[in-house]
Amino acid sequence: MTELSFAWSALGGDPALLSRVTTVQREGALRARLPVRALARACVGASALAAAELGARRAGLAEVPSVRVDDGAVATAFLSERHLRVDGRAPVSFAPLSRFWRTADGWVRTHANYPHHRERLLCALDVPDDVDRVASALAERSATDVEEAVYAAGGLAVALRTPEEWAAHEQSVAVAARPLVERERLDETHARVLPSVASAPLLPAAGLRVLDLTRVLAGPVATRTLALLGADVLRVDAPDHPEEAGLHADTGFGKRSAALDLATDRAAFEELLAEADVVVTGYRPGALDRFGLSPDALAERRPGLVVAQLSAWGAYGPWGGRRGFDSLVQVATGIAATEGSPEQPGALPAQALDHGTGYLLAAAVLRALTEQTREGGTRLLRLALARTASWLTRADVGPTTGAHVVEGSAYDGPDAWLGGTTSRIGHLRHALPAVTFTDAPPAWSRPPSPWGTDTPHWT
Repeated sequence: MTELSFAWSALGGDPALLSRVTTVQREGALRARLPVRALARACVGASALAAAELGARRAGLAEVPSVRVDDGAVATAFLSERHLRVDGRAPVSFAPLSRFWRTADGWVRTHANYPHHRERLLCALDVPDDVDRVASALAERSATDVEEAVYAAGGLAVALRTPEEWAAHEQSVAVAARPLVERERLDETHARVLPSVASAPLLPAAGLRVLDLTRVLAGPVATRTLALLGADVLRVDAPDHPEEAGLHADTGFGKRSAALDLATDRAAFEELLAEADVVVTGYRPGALDRFGLSPDALAERRPGLVVAQLSAWGAYGPWGGRRGFDSLVQVATGIAATEGSPEQPGALPAQALDHGTGYLLAAAVLRALTEQTREGGTRLLRLALARTASWLTRADVGPTTGAHVVEGSAYDGPDAWLGGTTSRIGHLRHALPAVTFTDAPPAWSRPPSPWGTDTPHWT
């Protein structure tokens, strides 16, 4: 089973619809040892096909609109945070302490982009905020010792593993045993009734309200995609955890952004939840349960929801409660070893686990909405970066069954797939949408808002 076929099957999609997909292949896009381009193409294609399917159902069309997946658009979108410019300036993507470090027996990668993660890393190592002092401390310890000590302190550090070492790890075994997309029906709530709207073929999510409780990067990619397709997406963050302005802008297209303390502003949040159709969370498993955001608690208060949960390592196994990011998952799962050399670990040409899982999550939400129109039921969806990594490292790179393939010119850069938008943040150069179907590709309805500046109300 090939990539798009596998992804579409994991989403519960009808295999006959794969014939609606046309792929434009471009050599040179997302070059890597692993089949990153094929995975990226499949994730975007699945998202676009799920959108076309829902749009056809809402518009009463006899045939699902055709879908076009262009390697150039996909490659550019998978690097959107690197292509973004705000008034000509590139946002800061990685802090000085977020990098590979040599240890006494190998390598470790740390993530310290957020101040609280940096402080916990330094506390675990008992050193000041100085690159040389951190390097010296790490050089004296084993990679797995650093991993355990930093995680115990609430920070993030992962030892470099080979694919074979990861395959033998208990977390890897737990992840590999799960489906790519975990889909569950929580109750027997009546079928969802979605009004037919004239814009449905192009904007299949029009009129739907999405609560976005995610942070960089996979979750915001998913909700950015739902916003592209017409959903009213409200991102909600804690007031004391802002995002860097440029990185927030990259995934903020089509959305509004509000700051809300779930511990003290519960009434305001419950008002939002009472009218929401979809809730997307991107924090470590269980982190939001104390706010009544476990799937069962949400289903009880708002039957008929689609609850979509994203995590780094999955909600199971010994690492089920750990924080994580794309860069760290690449290191643990053997991807960094595969893409590197004996002298230096490597990385994928894009944060492909984040972007790929984000598009898959959007596809899963769209397919769940389509299924709800027939069968009802509150729906729970779970995806994990580590599970996407497992798929990437085992991917079949043969031709996609049922899809049409067109050979395009070589990918010689992103310029053809970049656009410009004026916003309250500044003038933005940004990647254009990769999700394309019907004769008129969708576009975001609004530029991104500055972080936390919108009122926490539905439009």
